[in-house]
Amino acid sequence: MKTRITIFALLLIGITFTGCKKDDEPAPELATATITNLEVGLSNNEIGVIGRDFHFNADILAATKIETVQIKILPRSGETYSKKWSYEITWDSYKDAKNTTVHKHFDIPTDAAEGKYDFLIIVNDQNGTTLEIKKNLTIYTAENVPLNPTASIFNIFANDARFYRAGKFINEGASLKKGDKLTSQVTIADVKGDGKMYLLLINKKLKHRPESVAQIDFSKVIVYDVFEHKSWANSDFFSNSTFDLSTNTVIRIFPPLIIGAAADNNLPQANPVNNTNAWESGTYYYGVVYQNTTYNIGYFQYIEIPVVIN
Repeated sequence: MKTRITIFALLLIGITFTGCKKDDEPAPELATATITNLEVGLSNNEIGVIGRDFHFNADILAATKIETVQIKILPRSGETYSKKWSYEITWDSYKDAKNTTVHKHFDIPTDAAEGKYDFLIIVNDQNGTTLEIKKNLTIYTAENVPLNPTASIFNIFANDARFYRAGKFINEGASLKKGDKLTSQVTIADVKGDGKMYLLLINKKLKHRPESVAQIDFSKVIVYDVFEHKSWANSDFFSNSTFDLSTNTVIRIFPPLIIGAAADNNLPQANPVNNTNAWESGTYYYGVVYQNTTYNIGYFQYIEIPVVIN
């Protein structure tokens, strides 16, 4: 009888020990979302200007499904500011998506304080996990930003006649037709150091609208012009057409591009226009993409133009 009781007690202890061991084991760690192609500021320069457009991009892959996506701009420990300020945005429009691209433009609020901040990207997954990535962000006033490139001239000519000027089409609804000679002058104000501009025609159906030079897919674009400046010590106007007032001579004139041409004006070597970027009737983006490599600041602007090839 004593032997049976002893065996039963040992079995009970073993079961109890096994049960406790299972209870003590940590729960399996849940997967979290991942982010790629993260860009904080245009060209990922981590710069914002008070009252002006700010660029944010992130490709998100959820572990299960997205609940919300948030960004927060928070004061950084050890920094001083002119006033207390923080900012956050929550997007719930991506709820239930497994993967998505969050591409947003919003203005840095006018009540923001200049300084260095922590920029947090937060993805809440429906499995209960949270991914948080911290980046740097420097916010400037317009007066203090090291460079402020903007288009002061954005003109287009068709067969030497004005087609687009000062933000308006000369004849609303007019199109560029096969055989037309396209010329265009674009001037970027307030640049120095080293920089480069591309003037591009892109079929809208390709869904390619690069906002930085690094994003240009040359298989999808038709390069109208490309030009660069180097080692400018002082801020000045940068144009693809230059004129020496002292000698009254043209230094560089904007090149022609025939609508329907077999090759574009890319440098140092022209790209053929015959595959993905082949001419078609439809709506085209025409725009400028400028990148300053000295200050890592860029600029872009696009308009839409009907093109008729048939």
